[in-house]
Amino acid sequence: MSSPQAGFVSTPQPVTVSITRSVDPSRLPEVTRWVQAGVNLANTWPGFLGSGWVRSAADSTDWHMLYRFADADTLDAWQNSPERTRWLEGGRGLVEERRVHRVTGIEGWFDAPVSTKDLDGAGVAGAGGAGARGGGGAGGAGDAVAEVPRTAPPRWKQAVSIWLGFFPVNLAFTLLVTTVVPGWNDLPTALKVLLTTTALTPLMTYWILPFVTARLKNWLAAPPRRIR
Repeated sequence: MSSPQAGFVSTPQPVTVSITRSVDPSRLPEVTRWVQAGVNLANTWPGFLGSGWVRSAADSTDWHMLYRFADADTLDAWQNSPERTRWLEGGRGLVEERRVHRVTGIEGWFDAPVSTKDLDGAGVAGAGGAGARGGGGAGGAGDAVAEVPRTAPPRWKQAVSIWLGFFPVNLAFTLLVTTVVPGWNDLPTALKVLLTTTALTPLMTYWILPFVTARLKNWLAAPPRRIR
């Protein structure tokens, strides 16, 4: 007899890495060339989906660099590659790494990509992923087609999205089991909760939440209204 979980196949999820680096302001042209060399190198790597870098202001010394890979395995292969190590060595004295953040799981559901063209005025450059390789690869802000994650939606929007997915699924599951499973109502409460969450968690993770957030993407990505 096959395992009950044999039908479940985990779908690899894209992983986005955000790195904040402090830049030597007296060597901006060198830093720009170094960053672009890294983007061009990553463009040749399997699983690379896109990258970009953002400054909050023209005179800011903090640069926020982002890149995305198809899954954790291709990301780890890139991060542990000798080619990337040599590229990082070339940045010694130019930048100082201050923060690294990997985004997967529930945060990734609300990670809506946006072209770096939308960030004009904030100081942006980037490169497209696999789809852009045939079109000339990397470029500056004017050429950028990179996908850079927007800031995550407000927590209340995330909560609403999760509730919109969880409520109907939980309701349907409850109606189903109370109708077709003899003695369900006689089971201990803790056991019923255990069985319910075990069944619904994979559904929410792999199907329901991606479905809901895809349909709410415009609302989730909408900027907050300014109060006049």
